[in-house]
Amino acid sequence: MNRKRKLYVRPKKAYEKSRILEENIIVEKYGLKNKREVWRSQAKVDYFRRRAKSLAKSSAEEQQVFFGKLNAIGLNTNTIADALALNVEKLLERRLPTIVVKKGLATTQKQARQMVVHKKIFIDGRAIDSPSYLVKIDEENSISVKQSKPKPIKEVKQEQA
Repeated sequence: MNRKRKLYVRPKKAYEKSRILEENIIVEKYGLKNKREVWRSQAKVDYFRRRAKSLAKSSAEEQQVFFGKLNAIGLNTNTIADALALNVEKLLERRLPTIVVKKGLATTQKQARQMVVHKKIFIDGRAIDSPSYLVKIDEENSISVKQSKPKPIKEVKQEQA
């Protein structure tokens, strides 16, 4: 059995006041569960930056494939400089609960997260239960909320005397 590796990196300094305050603002703004989700998003942004640096010396075709993938996610990048300018908030803007709030299907980030976790949000007819799901541009219009069915009313049998 292969062990899953961590998808995030802890900060080097555990008690850095400015970083902690910034993370608290981000957690509150995007309705995240904990700081680990911020660190996971930061690790993904760092991966995109490393990939952009490694592609700086490669052919234009390879760069266009990379930029195409980032543009499909919704991160507008057309040059290496754009990819290096990515930040955590741009990535968090593409998460499913954030998109659900922007579309008006939920009133708050916390409510949107709960709807996602409880499988009330559908994309192309599939229930998505992962709040960290990055919504692609072409999937944005196919987001819908599960329609609740009215519960049948049980009829009470009247006993004859």
